[in-house]
This record gives sequence, structure tokens and C-alpha cells, in this order.
Amino acid sequence: AMQFDELAEDYDAIINPMQPVEQRYKKKLPVCFGPITDKNVEQVKTLNRSIFPVKYNDKFYNDVQNSGNYTQLAYYSTDILVGAICCRVEKKEDASRLYIMTIGVLAPYRCCGVGTSLLEMCLNLAAEDADIDEAYLHVQTSNTDAINFYKRFGFEVKDKILNYYKRIDPPDCFVLSKQFTRRSQ
Repeated sequence: AMQFDELAEDYDAIINPMQPVEQRYKKKLPVCFGPITDKNVEQVKTLNRSIFPVKYNDKFYNDVQNSGNYTQLAYYSTDILVGAICCRVEKKEDASRLYIMTIGVLAPYRCCGVGTSLLEMCLNLAAEDADIDEAYLHVQTSNTDAINFYKRFGFEVKDKILNYYKRIDPPDCFVLSKQFTRRSQ
């Protein structure tokens, strides 16, 4: 049985998500990362089908394959695909935005730091890119775990879109955004 102090620590982590949350229940999983390629895109499709309640079309995977190093795959034991972050870069007139389309980890490998490592790698790349001034994403309004996860990385809820999702309930989403501050040249 958990002691009251352990429960209190967990409660603090939930109500104060800006504090770094340690992986308390599982050890950090050693993973290596790799890019998406023509050779492994089918694996990524299979991974996404098993994690997400929506099916992504060919345009999604074309965008992902054109995103450079912003899309990364996480492998356990060098060849077992356990997670991925899928992004696309949206060019605007004066700057670009990084749209994080999906970040997912297979259920047995969650809470082992895989999603954190994928997101950190992606945000560090974006922070070094002088053209990118923002990263943003959509999260189902009922997904408080995901919302708190992103808030730990400096994302803020910027907007709510009604009926964003077609086949899942609730159909509404929040737009979460993280601005990158640039040093003037």
C-alpha cells in the first residue's frame, strides 16, 4: 500500500505540473532515435494505428517524411519501434511554425521517459532553428494527462476549437503553443 507521503507527492505533481516529474514507477528506458524513411514509414503507420483513435492519410505521412529531423522514431534495443513524434514545418512570410501532429508511445513503454525524450529532442532542434518562432499542437479537451505533459515543457493553452475531431468524443480540442524567444542579431 502507498504511504500518505507518496500520495501527497503525486498529488503535488498533478496540481503543480511545472515541477519536473520524476519517473517514479518505472525506470527510464534506454532508447535510440532515428529518422522516418521510405523503408520504415509502414512501421510508423502500424505504430500510429495501434496508439491513436484516428487513421492518418497519405498526406499526413508525406508531410512527416518532408519534416527533416523534426520527425523522430524511438527504438528500444536498437530495433523495436516503441514511439514516434511526427511533425511538419509550416512556413509563414516572416517565420515558420512547427506543428506537432502526433507524439505517441506504445502502452507497455509509457512512463519510461520515451515521450519526454522525443519532445525534448524536437523542441531543442526548433529552439536552434532561427526560422521557427513557435511550436503548436492540438489536444482533445478531455486529455488532461497530455495537457499537463505539454505544460511541463512551457506550452500554454491558447485556444479551443469546437468539433475539431470527426469520429471521437469529445470532438473538441485545445490549441497548445510554445513560443521561442530569439536573441536579436
